[in-house]
Amino acid sequence: MLKIDIHTHILPKSWPDLRERYGYGGFVQLEHHQPCKARMLIDGKGFREIDSNCWDPAVRLKECDATDVNVQVLSTVPVMFSYWAKPEHALDLAKLLNEHIAGVVAEHPKRFIGLGTIPMQAPELAAKELERCCKELGLAGVQIGSHVNEWNLDAPELFPVFATAAELGAAVFVHPWDMMAKERMPKYWLPWLVGMPAETSLAICSMIFGGVLQRLPNLRIAFAHGGGAFPATIGRIEHGFKVRPDLCAVDNQVNPKEYLGRFYLDSLVHDARMLHYLMDLVGAKSLALGSDYPFPLGEHHPGKLIESLELEDSVKERLLSGTALEWLNLEAKRFLP
Repeated sequence: MLKIDIHTHILPKSWPDLRERYGYGGFVQLEHHQPCKARMLIDGKGFREIDSNCWDPAVRLKECDATDVNVQVLSTVPVMFSYWAKPEHALDLAKLLNEHIAGVVAEHPKRFIGLGTIPMQAPELAAKELERCCKELGLAGVQIGSHVNEWNLDAPELFPVFATAAELGAAVFVHPWDMMAKERMPKYWLPWLVGMPAETSLAICSMIFGGVLQRLPNLRIAFAHGGGAFPATIGRIEHGFKVRPDLCAVDNQVNPKEYLGRFYLDSLVHDARMLHYLMDLVGAKSLALGSDYPFPLGEHHPGKLIESLELEDSVKERLLSGTALEWLNLEAKRFLP
């Protein structure tokens, strides 16, 4: 079966000193401190250590072959979003990252699909770069964060970006970043374990209650990490909508459960029972393989959880590639030998 991983991250092997380029700090630098390893630094402080599979397509392809992954959807590492930066600088960085991803895809068009990044803090610039990604660079869409500084995804300022994506037929992938209440989670890796699922639920609820999904029924949008905390709390969310419509139904009068199946989730839940629950909740037609390659919290053998379940072949095929192709608006024959 064709296997398409919609959730993988990539970086260039190097990029300019952004503090020097823009005149202020806060940006990520990459320090290659030993063979096949590099440190991501922010203002000289360590953020994350990465291996060559984060920047070297040859290594990625070797690891894909070892786990029978036919195609990866490439997107940047969310810390690179830089929504806090001056708009013109975030746009410049986005163009650098997008052109890198487009180049990797052009070299291996049967193995990689690209998603760009856009300066969401400046919606007009973001919409223009989204259009460039799709029309000039040949990318399938964009990856965005779960919020944009003080804006949740229902902010009126952001609606034109989503409208542009719907008009272009661009896929949108929402990834948590800059987790809420991280100052209260200094230990135990809690921003990643607790904050990320909460961020994703916040993003989904914002788009439902804010009426974005109602106004843009053709928007093809996917959320990382199986929707985070949203699937486990949909009962509470619906109950709140029913008992306090004066608070919850202000901008959207449609029951939140009516939106189940109208957006996509990746399969990165690490638990067979949870994956079965998601199939019951939203259907296999709304679930796509996603591994968070090449990071530790990801599924180290992409698709192994799906393949381990006793499912009909047609359902497995949908989870492993069919949903991804629908979300990306692509055909399987593009990737066949």
